Amino acid sequence: MMKPNIKDLSFTEFETYLVERKQPAYRAGQVWQWLYQKRAVSFAEMTNLSVSLREQIAKDFAISRLAIERKADSSDGTVKFLFRLADDRSIESVLIPEAKRLTLCISTQAGCGFGCAFCATALLGLKRNLRASEIFDQILEANRTLDGDRRITHVVLMGMGEPLANYGQTVRALDVMTDTSWGIGISPRRITLSTVGLVPQIQKLMDETNINLAISLHAPTDEIRSKLMPVNRKYSLRQLMECCRALPIPRRKRITFEYVLLRGVNDSAADAQQLAELLLGIRCKVNLIPFNPHPGSEFERPESRDVEQFQQILYFHGLQVNVRRPRGDDIQAACGQLQGETIAEREGAAGRC
Repeated sequence: MMKPNIKDLSFTEFETYLVERKQPAYRAGQVWQWLYQKRAVSFAEMTNLSVSLREQIAKDFAISRLAIERKADSSDGTVKFLFRLADDRSIESVLIPEAKRLTLCISTQAGCGFGCAFCATALLGLKRNLRASEIFDQILEANRTLDGDRRITHVVLMGMGEPLANYGQTVRALDVMTDTSWGIGISPRRITLSTVGLVPQIQKLMDETNINLAISLHAPTDEIRSKLMPVNRKYSLRQLMECCRALPIPRRKRITFEYVLLRGVNDSAADAQQLAELLLGIRCKVNLIPFNPHPGSEFERPESRDVEQFQQILYFHGLQVNVRRPRGDDIQAACGQLQGETIAEREGAAGRC
């Protein structure tokens, strides 16, 4: 039988394990620092522990590590990882370098079950939720590939899956990411979670964490949003906006609304006007994202002039607006694309055997 993964234990659970074996509880902090700050891959590396304790822990536990099945480097510096999980499923992460930050976009589920019409991951369907260790291991493994003193500075939970549909494991992973004494040590203000709009879980997340919130909006009306995002049939725009207005957002923070611009679907001047009216009174910013085309999709990227017009209308209404320029087009950086391509190649190879 496989040994349990030590990273699936909470800090308190591991403290209990140590005390039951007559070891001081502070050893838990030392082991956790080796795992999450020094990124140890074996217990033998933990040289400030006694040999007997290292041997005991190694007898009882394994240390998980994601396998890099595929790594694609874009001409713009974006790097995409296809990670292989222990059960042979795979997930994707995207490393995005910018002038003063290095952001990793991570996944919280293998696949996704929410069926957003424009999303490449939706074509894969939901395979399973990720364990907390599989979520934060994406950060540890991506950091191992970096040269010199380069480190991931920001994390966005915007990869494969819906984080709030895997709430417990996602929050547990956030605890490891943000802890500064023994964890990875990324400030909550540098972590953003994106959700399709699961209203009860949004309220719970804001009560229990200090991270940034992003809402995948993508439409100014229920009619358009329900066609693009089936979740809107359960949580309407009215419910979602009421939730956002009631959130205790600190003065220096804003809710981010993400809006993928789809040619001829949600990118008109009228759509922009309705969006501005929808967001009235919410302290927020809007990320406009020209659609990133992928195989199997019926949607197209808008013309640059239409993107600019949409942006200017929002500006006119006093909204803070960013246009996210496409990254990694040459490596299929939209979530689900690299996995879909790899699955097709694998199935093709099997068919030729």
